[in-house]
Amino acid sequence: MYQALYRKYRPQTFDDVVGQGAVTQTLKTQLLSGHMSHAYLFTGSRGTGKTSCAKILSKAVNCLNPHNGNPCNVCEACKAIDAGTCMDVLEIDAASNNGVDNVRDLRDDAVYAPSQVKKRVYIIDEVHMLSISAFNALLKIIEEPPEHLLFILATTELHKVPATILSRCQRFSFRRITPEDIAARLQYVSYQEGIELDDGAARVLARLADGGMRDGLSLLDQCASATVGELSAQRVYECLGIAGEQTCGQMLAFAADKNTRGALELFNRLYADGKDVAALIDELASLCRDLMILKTAPEAGISMLSGVASDADAKSLVKRFSPGELVRMIGLLQTCAAGFTRSSSRRLDAELCIMNLCDPGLQMDVQALNARISKLEEQLRTGNFVAPAAAPKQEKPADTVDDEAPPPPGDYDCPPDPDAPAPQPEQKQTAQKDDTPIGFWVDLANSMRPELQPALRAFLDPTGRIMNAIVRGDRVGLICADEFVTNMVDKPEVRELATRKASAMLGRSVTVKVVNRKAERSKSKQMEQLMAFGREHSDIIKIKNN
Repeated sequence: MYQALYRKYRPQTFDDVVGQGAVTQTLKTQLLSGHMSHAYLFTGSRGTGKTSCAKILSKAVNCLNPHNGNPCNVCEACKAIDAGTCMDVLEIDAASNNGVDNVRDLRDDAVYAPSQVKKRVYIIDEVHMLSISAFNALLKIIEEPPEHLLFILATTELHKVPATILSRCQRFSFRRITPEDIAARLQYVSYQEGIELDDGAARVLARLADGGMRDGLSLLDQCASATVGELSAQRVYECLGIAGEQTCGQMLAFAADKNTRGALELFNRLYADGKDVAALIDELASLCRDLMILKTAPEAGISMLSGVASDADAKSLVKRFSPGELVRMIGLLQTCAAGFTRSSSRRLDAELCIMNLCDPGLQMDVQALNARISKLEEQLRTGNFVAPAAAPKQEKPADTVDDEAPPPPGDYDCPPDPDAPAPQPEQKQTAQKDDTPIGFWVDLANSMRPELQPALRAFLDPTGRIMNAIVRGDRVGLICADEFVTNMVDKPEVRELATRKASAMLGRSVTVKVVNRKAERSKSKQMEQLMAFGREHSDIIKIKNN
């Protein structure tokens, strides 16, 4: 019968445990000296060797022929414990035996002396799952156990274990196993099993294991069973349904180029190939994290990389992003990943996330604005500033009005003079010359906000979507988006403050007027229509005047 690799290659001695040298050496020293505790607590992330060390320790204290603190694995006691036939060594799953009655039964049985081995050992896995009443029932016997009794508790969530239990146990923290150690172990297992595992595939599997040896062996087992011949990194990507380092790097390159189309087309190909959407978002987040580390710690950060992309690829990508952009992207990816659990369409959520990665302008929050400012500062600092190419101007028909352009401040109620010649486009542009300095509204809004009431500060949006300002001669127009904003802003104290701040900024006395953009657009269209009618029917108007 086939046995899974993580079970077949489970450590049998302390020397076989990978990546936990501090823990295993301490336990061996205690065994050799005879200074054993009555209760141990093993804590750490999954797959780091907690249960394996608990079983090894249970064999070591009962072994008839121990060798340098390790069990011999050939005596009757070791064989019985390995086979699970020893009635004095019990492994209890606290997730399914978490009631107070279960612990009371355990406590009643624990007082009896062992019948087969030297010590009665209770291994309680996932001990944090016990109820409060069960912990209270366990407390007394852990505090004052019989000489023949040994408790070994294991948990992945130490914060859920009561302090009264923690204080009565010797605690050992199991660290995450390094990718190098996992890769070396996978190479050893592959050699023993006749699996052709190349170095690239071993590194990928070690990274995906996330510090857990059991996860690494399970992934190797899965990929090896679906592969004939050499197991390469690309084959690992295909078997596990993940994008891979090159694809993630290409996706971020599209984001750096603001190429939304290319990024969406790449995502569509990955989705059609059956790649896991959640895994893709997780890989992109890990790569952005690596880029952030390289950005903030260029030299020391290399050892902290997750390995999603090669060091060379990461160093080439990091030059294309500012720290603000990376923070924004990491936040977007984390929000997208967290929303998958309650999402009705993961594909849609991922596509929206990718569009936001490529185009910061789709977001109008503070984080997105900070990312764009950070990008501009980075470009100015490095001198790598490239202005976008100007779009070709399109000729507009004479009878159309630009809805996006704000109306000029001035007299909008004057009727047209039928006898006056029609203004030429060149003359009109000269008469309505815009003298607004660059960044005038941003500076004006920032200077006014501290002196206004909180209810009015929100309308002074520096982005210009709610309000804006233009300067023409000695007149300043505060352009409001709609009637509601106009009614809120068009107040004497606001006009007085704007007049004072604008005059100080421009170095001359100016007059401030609040203008409703929508109303003035309507007036402008009506005025244009009336003037056009006058020009077409000027003879009728002259006859009437005569």
